[in-house]
Amino acid sequence: MSLRRHIDPECPDERGFTGFLRSLLKGIPWSERVESKETIQIDAPIGGTFRIHNSNGRTRITGEDRSDIEVMSLKTARAETEEAATELLEEIRLVFHETPEGLDLEVDVPRKWNRRGSANLCVRLPRSMILAVAAANGRVDVSGIRGPVKARSTNGSVSVSDVVGDVEVATSNAKVSCSCTCGRLLARSSNGKIEIDQHRGSIDASTSNGLIRAALEEVGQNGVHLATSNGRIVLDLPEDTDADVDIRVDNGVIRNDRPLRKTTRETGGRVVGRLGSGGPQIKLRTSNGSISLH
Repeated sequence: MSLRRHIDPECPDERGFTGFLRSLLKGIPWSERVESKETIQIDAPIGGTFRIHNSNGRTRITGEDRSDIEVMSLKTARAETEEAATELLEEIRLVFHETPEGLDLEVDVPRKWNRRGSANLCVRLPRSMILAVAAANGRVDVSGIRGPVKARSTNGSVSVSDVVGDVEVATSNAKVSCSCTCGRLLARSSNGKIEIDQHRGSIDASTSNGLIRAALEEVGQNGVHLATSNGRIVLDLPEDTDADVDIRVDNGVIRNDRPLRKTTRETGGRVVGRLGSGGPQIKLRTSNGSISLH
């Protein structure tokens, strides 16, 4: 594993009025802040898989026409004094591990009750990489990949765009956004909306509390399954779609703009029918909210 580093010097301390304010806050937890930038270039792994875990900070991954991996990090540390913040900053490390499948990157941030550290990552890598990224506290953005992508964040939104390959994306307390994707798409959010635009392929998306809006350019063989407990569902399909449709609402209204053959309406807010000659199943479910099919 060939690794090349470049570290930008830390910004000099501000003086004058800003320094006076910092003197008043001295000793208060997280009152002092220091940061540094680091750039690492590393050979792409032979196994083809790159896994990233960032416990605290934003993570942006971009696929490019290149043969190596470039990781740019902005490390930030907060503490009660400038000296303590600088000490914490030096302890924030990017740790690489070679595996049989490829390469793992772990952002190591020490945990201390009166100090906070984070690292925002900007990663550029070959388009054909198999990518898996996980964040505990921070936004995740992925674009330009031509292979499978897994992306999740516990407390932060997840955005995936311009990806050709199967995608699995999840977040616990934020929004999921996917655009210009092609393949099998699995999307999950516990408390947040899911928005999908210009997708080609199958979709399985669900959230507990939030809107689901999806616009497809082509329906995959595995169909479309959208479900939310508390929220609306809006689905836009191509004009020439052939599919079997099953819509159910417990407390809400069904709005359908598409001509369905062999349509049946059942009590409890359910519509079942066929688009064109029928085909992949389109299943839409919400407990509290409306469903619109366009």
